[in-house]
Amino acid sequence: MQTLPATYRKLVATRHGKDYHSITEVVEVPLEQPGPGKVLIKNAYAGVNASDINITSGAYGGLPPLPMDLGVEAVGTVVAIGDGVNGVSVGDAVMYLHRGAYGEYNTLGEKHLYRLPAVSPEALPLIASGVTAAVGLNKFGEMKSGDVVLVTGAAGGTGQFAVQLAKLAGNHVIAVVGSDDKEGVVRALGADRVINYRKEDLNTVLRAEYPKGIDLIYECIGGKTFDACVDNLAVLGRLLVVGYISEYQGQPEPVLQPRIYTKLLWKSASIRGFISSAYPDVQRAETLRLIELWHQGKLKSLVEDAEFRGPEGVGAALDHLYSGTSIGKVIVKMGDAK
Repeated sequence: MQTLPATYRKLVATRHGKDYHSITEVVEVPLEQPGPGKVLIKNAYAGVNASDINITSGAYGGLPPLPMDLGVEAVGTVVAIGDGVNGVSVGDAVMYLHRGAYGEYNTLGEKHLYRLPAVSPEALPLIASGVTAAVGLNKFGEMKSGDVVLVTGAAGGTGQFAVQLAKLAGNHVIAVVGSDDKEGVVRALGADRVINYRKEDLNTVLRAEYPKGIDLIYECIGGKTFDACVDNLAVLGRLLVVGYISEYQGQPEPVLQPRIYTKLLWKSASIRGFISSAYPDVQRAETLRLIELWHQGKLKSLVEDAEFRGPEGVGAALDHLYSGTSIGKVIVKMGDAK
């Protein structure tokens, strides 16, 4: 029987807002045995998301009382189980999508857990980033085979999966990135055309090389990138707004131009705001499917090399993500993860 500490550390928001460093604090709290139906997990790796700022600012609504536990996805090891738990055992490697991931330990209901062969940081991107891409493209974006699919932020945590899933479905994939290093990464993931927006103008390239437009766009950047995507939609084209990271940290940019329906109507095109949590009925099935594809070697899962440790390292990890230099999922090592 493993001896557990009396206390553990976790990151909490002490007030609401977007300035993550000033509104968060690492606190030490008692570590309690799990109650009936509950599982105590020692977190090994937690995933960092641009939307962490949206959570603390209340953009998604439904915030719990302060102080609010932070972090929504982690991989770890089961260290204790409550009465009535029979789907996992002490020592099992598990992954979950639930608040409280930015702590050294977390207590959850058994239903939130996915068993893994071993604790692996490469599993972590699948549960939120991968599922967002899968549900967005397949269910909300109505992706077919033979589409021209464009992915912005293509070397990021969720973009990497959008590129691969679109290619696995038999589509021509355009990947938009912002560095030479990222160009090579997305080519290795299967992208047919890579556009480095720091070297080529996105709108110019799309107009010249894809005069019929783009059938399906997976867009997470916003700003001028979004504008270029709208302008290059095909007839019946679908633009999925998966995020707009360029504006998360500040106020929305005022835009003075003709209303957007003047660009959509004549093409029967559509813009669709998408959050994966709006489809709770398919989350588990999609997660299990992605885990299986990963196990089979049909899906790569990239994590950022930069190292961040413990609840106190989350803020720096989030800054690194917003720097635009990360490749793959940005993660934080919790506890004694190697």
